[in-house]
Amino acid sequence: MEHMPLMQSKMTDVAVDKTDPAGSLSSTEKEPDDLIEEKNQDNPPAAAAEEGEGAAGGVYRYIKDDLFTSEIFKVEIQNLPKYIGFNDLKKFLNKHGINPHKIKLFSKQMFAFVTFKNQEERDKAMKAVHGMQWKSKVLSVRLAKPKADPILKKRKLEEEVEGGQPGTKRIANAVTPLWNVPYEEQLKRKEKEVEGVLQKLTREIGNNNKAMLPWLFVQKEKFNKMCCPLEAIRPSPVLTEYRNKCEFVIGVGADGEDKTVGFRLGKYKGGSCAVVSPSETTHVSSEAKRVVQGFQQFIRANPYAVYSPETYEGHWRQLTVRTSRIKQTMAIVFFNPQKLQEEEIEELKRNLHQYFTEGEGKESGITSLYFVRMGQRTSAGTEDLPCEHVTGEEWIHEELLGLKFRISPHSFFQTNTPAAEVLYSAVGEWAQLDQDSTVLDVCCGTGTIGISLAKVWRLVKKVIGIELCQEAVEDAKANAEANGLTNVEFHCGKAEDVFPTVLNAVVSPNVTAIVDPPRAGLHSKVILAIRRAEHLKRLVYVACNAKAAMNNFIDLCRAPSNRVRGSPFRPVRAMAVDLFPQTMHCETILLFERVDYSSNTDI
Repeated sequence: MEHMPLMQSKMTDVAVDKTDPAGSLSSTEKEPDDLIEEKNQDNPPAAAAEEGEGAAGGVYRYIKDDLFTSEIFKVEIQNLPKYIGFNDLKKFLNKHGINPHKIKLFSKQMFAFVTFKNQEERDKAMKAVHGMQWKSKVLSVRLAKPKADPILKKRKLEEEVEGGQPGTKRIANAVTPLWNVPYEEQLKRKEKEVEGVLQKLTREIGNNNKAMLPWLFVQKEKFNKMCCPLEAIRPSPVLTEYRNKCEFVIGVGADGEDKTVGFRLGKYKGGSCAVVSPSETTHVSSEAKRVVQGFQQFIRANPYAVYSPETYEGHWRQLTVRTSRIKQTMAIVFFNPQKLQEEEIEELKRNLHQYFTEGEGKESGITSLYFVRMGQRTSAGTEDLPCEHVTGEEWIHEELLGLKFRISPHSFFQTNTPAAEVLYSAVGEWAQLDQDSTVLDVCCGTGTIGISLAKVWRLVKKVIGIELCQEAVEDAKANAEANGLTNVEFHCGKAEDVFPTVLNAVVSPNVTAIVDPPRAGLHSKVILAIRRAEHLKRLVYVACNAKAAMNNFIDLCRAPSNRVRGSPFRPVRAMAVDLFPQTMHCETILLFERVDYSSNTDI
């Protein structure tokens, strides 16, 4: 499943500091600002900030705000032992009653930055650690300067607009980096990328399952060092305006215009929050652009300010637009209520209703409008936030492979419908289904794959879908009924919790699993359950990021052990399908089949 990138990258520290504008302690690479110069050695953080206020254009301004940031309680621990890791340092501190908020370790330089939740904990740590001996090393501790706010730092160094022109070319490079590359060349690059993944998988299988080495040797000779044949990439039927879902941020434009709706030129940590209109992008539909334009007019005439990731003030945060081939359009408005009264929010929703049904916004063509309250420090993804229906239909509908599908605000549906038809047709061909087949559709979304298989490939005995999003499950059930299917059922829950139970209950001589997980791949519990279910002989894996799913592939193929029980699988076919023209992304299909040790033709 493919998703548009959002504002900030994930952190890997002791805790995530939501108000830290840079995520400054999350990086594994040392940056110049991370090194404390001798002249700052005796500067407390507040003094360093005062110094930076004048000298660096307020790059430490964020630490003066009321919002919490652990950067103001930061120390540097020096003279650490060689070869220690993050966990070693964390355990060492915990052992001595010290609870760090975040840790950034530079093992080669033998020092680390550590932050705390308050001054008391910081001072306690300094007193306890300074002069302490660890593995023959005497530790020293000193106060450390907060990290400069990257966006203010960059703003000081360069203009947000190149050559005085709006960032049209820059936004094309950011969201569709292959926009100026001929399509045939794009396909070659993507196919080469998948070829590299398969070659790596081949090496990993050999490292983790020695019994497959003779088979791998033959396969590598046949298929250019790959464990299975890579079929020709399937192109997208449409190259422009193909996205049926786009997430637009709201902020200050690269041209300086306030309340601009569009795409960011970069991430906050990269030093840019400037927003550029999608009007010149090639992958956004004209219907979505029309909604963006209408909504932008509304918020510019509205007194509420846009939300600022620098100050955490303001209200307007995001606009999501979903469109379909049957000319239905859903808009989802994300708004930070801050301290507004309920009546003020209700009045805003009434204004939105009036504008898009009777006012100038009527020309936007919105058929379904939702309002979402997106709080100040929301840690969950937007898919967990309740949607308040404002006007129009509750859903939009889409047609795919001659079938009709209902789509709710948070439900997953492939973002390129014509290319999804190519993808699902290939899945149907590879699944090799018959009248006795039971299909397990894992991470099924609105049920598109399972319903397509049950309706288009009519020989399927039963389809069982598993999906985390409750909205999507309700959609899937409605879609099965709307398409006249009675041999389809859907279960809501985490795949790792639901799948083992469902799989054990299936009694069928021909069980095939089709998995289409999010970018990170399947939970290891699901893979282990698949391995244990010896009656499951075939698995079709649809990966939106084959590199990220590599551990899944390896666990499917690794030798049996106490942890991984059941005969292994092996890849027998692979193919890329391009759902995202003008980008380096594509979907990859891999067909895995269970190794039959009793057969002379198998391992």
